[in-house]
Amino acid sequence: MPEPKQQMLSVAEALKKVTAGFSIVSAEQVALSDALGRVLAEDVESRLTHPPADVSSMDGYAVRAEDVAEAPVTLTQIGESQAGSGFDGSVGAGETARIFTGAPVPNGADTIIIQEVTDSDGNKITIKETTSKGEFIRKAGQDFKSGEVLLSAGRVLTARDLGLAAAMNVPWLTVRRKPRIAYTATGDEVMMPGDPVGPDQIVSSNSIALGAYIQSLGGQPVDLGIARDTEDSLRQIIAGAKGCDLLITIGGASVGDYDFVRKVLNEEGMDLGFFRVAMRPGKPLIFGNMSGIPVLGLPGNPVSAGVTSVIFLKAAMNVMLGLKDEDGTQPTALLGRDLKENDKRQDYLRAELNRDKDGNLVATPFERQDSGMMARFASADCLVIRPVKAPAAKAGDRVDILFFGDHSSLF
Repeated sequence: MPEPKQQMLSVAEALKKVTAGFSIVSAEQVALSDALGRVLAEDVESRLTHPPADVSSMDGYAVRAEDVAEAPVTLTQIGESQAGSGFDGSVGAGETARIFTGAPVPNGADTIIIQEVTDSDGNKITIKETTSKGEFIRKAGQDFKSGEVLLSAGRVLTARDLGLAAAMNVPWLTVRRKPRIAYTATGDEVMMPGDPVGPDQIVSSNSIALGAYIQSLGGQPVDLGIARDTEDSLRQIIAGAKGCDLLITIGGASVGDYDFVRKVLNEEGMDLGFFRVAMRPGKPLIFGNMSGIPVLGLPGNPVSAGVTSVIFLKAAMNVMLGLKDEDGTQPTALLGRDLKENDKRQDYLRAELNRDKDGNLVATPFERQDSGMMARFASADCLVIRPVKAPAAKAGDRVDILFFGDHSSLF
């Protein structure tokens, strides 16, 4: 059956179709040691109060404020309080107890005098400077209290978050499972890095980059290998996607004699959502659903595959993981050079970011934007977005930008 004709979708229309094709994945429990970068599925309440009692924030002496209202004054040391081994007596008039950082404040004391302003002679401690009541005491529950929610669902867990969870006495966290993303590069010309490369062959950089990007977004990459230029090879390869949350094909999505990915997917029962998007780079982009598995067919050019991943794969992953835009606002920058008017396709221009003398962010698109130039793509800091039919722009105009966005900042 011939494939129905379809007008190119706008990026917004295509993105809406993609995000509607996914749902949030299930949750699982993991140990703190395995939770870095995972997305929290449930709020986390503290199982204790921190600090559990009033404690000292400095090394020094626990005193009554009224005893040190004037200085110098000499007090009698009656005991010592250490972290993990507090003083079980009570500080009375004219008395003090030696105390160390993190140690509980003894009964009767309400102030800490730091050791730098004291002299000691046996058990006689001379206070040389006064201080205010309550100085250098961390009150019980000053940090957090038992039952308080300190980590909320939907958060990408950082190293600091895990430290906090440990301090809350929480050894396990309920997180979204990692979406399993299967992917395959296509083409007789494609070889893996390190293999002998013939005169008509290319190295499969797309597979490596895509697998790494899936990991950085919080997914589990499933490399199905390279599908050769036969329909049987592709069928055998994509059969390995069973049980995955998404199948990605790379290349073969255009209209050449050997670009048969869409044909095979259709014959395998794919319900086609779209196959062309009004964007540059990335026009030949497939999205559909094959027997319950969403399918995303990326273009074969490295930059096209990368840009479409940043826009569509990231959006799909965010839906599966229950992530929302950080604040819903579109980042912008000042344009670093003049640009001519745009045509019928939304442009995503690789650009470098700098700051001007006033601290404004400036995005300067590279002069050459060829979709096969991986070195330029790797050195780019962002993408400058040029809407359909955008008029000519001058350096200094404000433009929308898109960051490549992953979960790599995890401290």
